[in-house]
Amino acid sequence: MGKVAAIQMTSGHLVEKNLATAGRLLREAREAGAVIACLPENFAFIGLRDADKLNIAESDGQGPAQDFLRDTARALGLWILGGTVNIRGAGDGRVANASLLIDAAGRRVARYDKIHLFDVAIPGRNEQYRESSTVEPGRRIVLADTPAGRLGLSVCYDMRFPELYRDMVAKGAVWLAMPAAFTVPTGRAHWETLLRARAIENLCYVVAPAQVGTHSSGRETYGDSLIVDYWGQVLARRQEGEGVIMAEFDLAGQSEARARFPALDNRKLPITARETETA
Repeated sequence: MGKVAAIQMTSGHLVEKNLATAGRLLREAREAGAVIACLPENFAFIGLRDADKLNIAESDGQGPAQDFLRDTARALGLWILGGTVNIRGAGDGRVANASLLIDAAGRRVARYDKIHLFDVAIPGRNEQYRESSTVEPGRRIVLADTPAGRLGLSVCYDMRFPELYRDMVAKGAVWLAMPAAFTVPTGRAHWETLLRARAIENLCYVVAPAQVGTHSSGRETYGDSLIVDYWGQVLARRQEGEGVIMAEFDLAGQSEARARFPALDNRKLPITARETETA
C-alpha cells in the first residue's frame, strides 16, 4: 500500500516561497516511500492580515497553488492532499478554505470546503479570530478513495465536531485528514487529545499535518503534526520545525479491531425526540 506522509510548515505571505518549501518536502516524502502526502492548512499562504487572503484567492481550477499541486503530483507520481487553498466564492466576496485531493496523475479527485469556521476569542488571551468574515463555510461532507483507503476530509476546527466524523465512518472512511493551523494556547490544551479521541471513537487512522512556529504576520501556530492509529496510538509526530513524518496503515488490523471491538456497530444514537425525556 505504501506510506502516508504529513508535512509540517511555517508558511508566510510569499506564495512562491511557500510553494518552493512545500515542493521540497513533498519530494522528501516521495523519496522516503510515501504514496500520499498531506500538506497543512493554508500551506500556500498565511497573510500579514487575515483579509489578505481575499487578494490572492484563486479561481476554482486554476491559480499558482492549484497548478503547483497538479504539476508536483504528476512529476512525483504522488497523491497530494493540499491542506487548504483559498478559492474564490460565487457570492458575497468571501472565499472557500478548500482542501484539494490530487491523484498521482495530477487530476483533482475531491474538494472539501471547511464547514466549521474559527470564530472564537481565546480564553485568557487577547487573541480573537473571526474566520467567517473572510471565509464562506462549506456545506458538504466529502470522502474519496485513495491508495491508503477511503479518506474523510476535514480541516482544523472541524475536529471539535465529532458528529462530522461519525457520518464519514458510516460512509466507509478508514482514515481522516485534519490539516491545521492551530493556535498555541488551544494546541497545548486540546490538540493531541482531540486527535486521539477522533481516532479512538471512530476506530480510524488520523493524519494531522500542521502549521508551526512564528509566521511573517507575527501569528504563532502550535505544530506537533501527528499520525494516529485506529487504537489511539501515536505512530509519528513532529513537534517543532518544518519537516515530514510518515506511517504505514495496517488496514487488515484495523478491520479486525472493528470486528472484535464493534463500538461503531453498538452505537444506539440518534434518539428521536419522542424517545427523549426531560426531568
